[in-house]
Amino acid sequence: MPILLALGGALLFGLVFSPQWWVRRAMRQHATERPDLPGTGGELARHLLDLARLEHVLVEVAPADHYDPVANVVRLSPESHDGRSITAVAVAAHEVAHALQHAAGDRLLAARVRFAPVVQGFEFAAAVVMMTAPVVLAFVHSPILLALQVGIGIALLGVRVLFHFLTLPVELDASFRRALPILETGRYLDASDMPGARTVLRAAALTYVASSLVALVNIARYRRLLPF
Repeated sequence: MPILLALGGALLFGLVFSPQWWVRRAMRQHATERPDLPGTGGELARHLLDLARLEHVLVEVAPADHYDPVANVVRLSPESHDGRSITAVAVAAHEVAHALQHAAGDRLLAARVRFAPVVQGFEFAAAVVMMTAPVVLAFVHSPILLALQVGIGIALLGVRVLFHFLTLPVELDASFRRALPILETGRYLDASDMPGARTVLRAAALTYVASSLVALVNIARYRRLLPF
C-alpha cells in the first residue's frame, strides 16, 4: 500500500507540474535575444494592432502577458515587451490575437470574460471555506461536518481547473488560427524560426491550463484535513 500511495503521489505530481514545467521551458528555450529580428514584442504588438485598425487598443508593460478585454489593453511582461526574441514575438502575436478575437465578437472569448469573475468568486469562497474548516471543527467537533466543508472547498477549487479546460479553445484559436498565420504571411520571422514560434504559441495556449493544474496541489493538501 505505501508503494502504491508513493506511485500515485508521483503520478499526481507529474500530471500537475509537468505541463507548467514544459511551458516555462519552451518559453525560455526561444527567449534568446536576436538582434536580427525587425523589432521587439511590444513594437510588433503595436504594429499588428494598427494594421488591424485597432488603434484604440493600448500596449502596456505588466507583470504577466495577457489581453484585458475590459480595458482594451494588450499587456506584456518586460521580457515580451522589450525582448527581441522568438518568444517575445510569438507571445506578442498571441496576445494581439485575443484583441482580434474581441474585435470580431468571438463568443467563446465573451463567455470567458463573462464567467471569469464568477470563477474568481468560487476561488475566494474556497479559500474562506478551507481556512475556517479547522475553526469549525474546534467548536463543533463534528468530523462529518468537517468532511462536508472540505469537500465543498475542493469542489470550489476544481472550478478553476474546469474553467480553463473549457476555455482552452479560445487559446488554441488565438495561437494557431490567428497568431501563427500572421507570423507566417507577414514574414515577421524567417522560415527557420517558425518551428520555435509554433512551440511558443503552443506554450502560450496552455499557460492558463498549466497554472490552474497547480490548484490540484491545494486540493491534495486540503484533503489531509479530513479525519479519515
